[in-house]
Amino acid sequence: MQQADGLEVPDESFDGRVRQECLNQHWFTAMDEVQRILDIWRVNYNLERPHSSLGNQSPLEFASSFCMNGKPVNTLNALELTI
Repeated sequence: MQQADGLEVPDESFDGRVRQECLNQHWFTAMDEVQRILDIWRVNYNLERPHSSLGNQSPLEFASSFCMNGKPVNTLNALELTI
């Protein structure tokens, strides 16, 4: 996430999710093990697991529905953005 002044702001929700769902679940003994487990978690998070912001679809399902229909399917009806 980026602020208007260009500074990076940590996404505390995402950080908490990584910690709760991945880091706290494993006892790591080597850095290559950390990398391997985080890579598996990241692929699952970015491609396979449902996201509420995508109408409870996985990113793959969302992208597929968008490509096939020219628009997202089963997403929220209205999305408010504040700039």
